[in-house]
Amino acid sequence: MITPEQHERLTALRRELHAHPELSGKESHTAERISALLARLKPDDLLTQVGGTGVMALFDSGKPGPTRLFRCELDALPITEVNTFEYRSSVDGVSHKCGHDGHMTILYGLAEELAAQRPTAGKVWLLFQPAEENGEGAKAVMADERMQAIVPDRVYALHNLPGVPRGQVLLREGSFNASVNSIIVAFNGRTSHAAEPEHGIDPALAMCAFFQQALALNRNDVSDPGMRVVSSVYAELGSKDHGISAGKAEMHLTIRCWTDEELTRLQQELEGIARTLGDQHQLGVEISYTQRFHANQNDAAMVAMVREAAKRAGLSAVEAVHPYKWGEDFGLFTAAYPGCMVGLGAGTDMPALHNPDYDFPDAITPHGIALFHALAQMN
Repeated sequence: MITPEQHERLTALRRELHAHPELSGKESHTAERISALLARLKPDDLLTQVGGTGVMALFDSGKPGPTRLFRCELDALPITEVNTFEYRSSVDGVSHKCGHDGHMTILYGLAEELAAQRPTAGKVWLLFQPAEENGEGAKAVMADERMQAIVPDRVYALHNLPGVPRGQVLLREGSFNASVNSIIVAFNGRTSHAAEPEHGIDPALAMCAFFQQALALNRNDVSDPGMRVVSSVYAELGSKDHGISAGKAEMHLTIRCWTDEELTRLQQELEGIARTLGDQHQLGVEISYTQRFHANQNDAAMVAMVREAAKRAGLSAVEAVHPYKWGEDFGLFTAAYPGCMVGLGAGTDMPALHNPDYDFPDAITPHGIALFHALAQMN
């Protein structure tokens, strides 16, 4: 475990990051701060602007062995913080409500450990990834030629989990979190004078029917291998001009399943509903998708390594009964390389992720560092 003095210093860093959050794709100042700190540790390589604002640092043993990659996230959320402590967000409408400030601190703490003592064999890359929250960051990083040249043998990431005892490690082979996508359906009709709606094509009835039929596809049962969650998130119909009958409707849904294959089937069903309603109501139909997160698939051998690393770090590791319903773009990494996404308990009395009163618990920083450091030393 790290020393009390190191923990105090890392806590100050985490709170500094918390006070200065940046949204997905705009993490330039956060990346600069992390790069400057890493440079002081004299890594064997330091890459910046990876996939946008990403930062990567290499600690090389100089000996043959596996290449390991540990990843954290740089970005914050468009959520107004309600906390009143001294280090609360200084940016209106933006705050770290998923704990990425804590994840960065854990990875930087790991960098300090590796700078003091290089791995016994192989290489360790640390990735501070941009734009996880909108699902664009992992894709951009993996498209970067410098990342493509690395080809890691093992990839790891963790996420803090409110509602779980502090420092407890949650593991699961196969799906660790859901496959998620957001579908946008637009019905295009024709406006008319509100006094003569018969001269237009109003999409209101089709919009209502779409929501009813789409939400009826829900099977929100975590014990069901065919689980489906369909959530309405936004809708717009017509305009606020009272003399004009509506001519366009737009509906946004977020959908999630345990596997990419099941999500594809759900998408096809929703598209079928939209096109059938468009035909019935003489409407044009436009369908698009945004913020795609692939299901994170944990490799069995990597899970076994994390279980052993938790033991070496003196941490309790338990099996997660079901995958988690949230999305995580680390799924792109585990689709390309053997890897494992790990849950780290944040405390049973914690606000949920993305809540306006959430704050990463600094008490679990040493646990995350100890777990990752044990993995970095395993050959």
